Amino acid sequence: MSARIVSLLPSATEIVCALGASADLVGVSHECDFPDAVRGLPVLTRSRIDNSLSSRAIDSAVRAVTTDALSIYTVNEARLAELAPNLIVTQDLCEVCAVSLDDVRSAVARLAHRDDVRIVSLRPTRLADVLSDIETVASALGRPAAGHALRRELEARIDAIASRASRAASRPRVVSVEWLEPIMLGGTWMPELIALAGGEAVGAAAGAPAPTLSLSALVSLAPDVVVVKPCGFDLPRTLRERELLRPFLAAAGGTGRVYATDGNAFFNRPGPRLVESLEILAACVHPELFEDFAEKHRAVLLEISAPSAVDQVSPKV
Repeated sequence: MSARIVSLLPSATEIVCALGASADLVGVSHECDFPDAVRGLPVLTRSRIDNSLSSRAIDSAVRAVTTDALSIYTVNEARLAELAPNLIVTQDLCEVCAVSLDDVRSAVARLAHRDDVRIVSLRPTRLADVLSDIETVASALGRPAAGHALRRELEARIDAIASRASRAASRPRVVSVEWLEPIMLGGTWMPELIALAGGEAVGAAAGAPAPTLSLSALVSLAPDVVVVKPCGFDLPRTLRERELLRPFLAAAGGTGRVYATDGNAFFNRPGPRLVESLEILAACVHPELFEDFAEKHRAVLLEISAPSAVDQVSPKV
């Protein structure tokens, strides 16, 4: 039987395509937008939350929905039945990030051909989990050799970056920002990426969920570098709320550096582009060593050097 794949997770979609199976995808989530080959595929999910709201309003809406025991996302079960997939890739990590595993199981249970559907659920919390997930998906696709090869390629690129970063004379204290209001820091794989980039992650622990903290607590961390990459926001979307960047300038003090970048495409998707995320991070933590990466990613990386610069940045960057 030929593969008919539905991916309900952007990072899983990127993994499937990186393994050479994009032609087998028959449906995706509303957030799956990379690579270009997936554009135009049937979309099977939608969000109950309006992403155009402010960061504070989105946070409040998410809390209200989950308090009412509702899912943030819905699945188009009729369209799913029409597509008749035999493999669905989803996640069991974050109910805010994508359709929950329980919702996927419920939708599959109502399919006429449910016994023919395999569900592969990913739950990465560390960088090693992301690499293992690549091999898990590859195995489910019947492409184990491609999975091994892709993992080795990504590991080699990671090791090369870490080797360059190890030559740095210092290890700056780094905060990565997962959400603007309330302030949340990047947990899970982010502290590991910071360490590989030659920095010291402060305020969050590897493998742990994103912690929420007050401005005073953020300032007390005394970061040398702040990297702002809100979950689900690209750079122009982040800059629409550029007034919320001021606290990070205050936290960095007069000598620290603050960067805004694309959290949606890179840091918050546990797939192959985490290596590009590491490149961006390395350019932020040690710009003196990674000028090539700063140039490579300049379209999605903006340094904000002073409070006055906040007012000058354009949301169209």
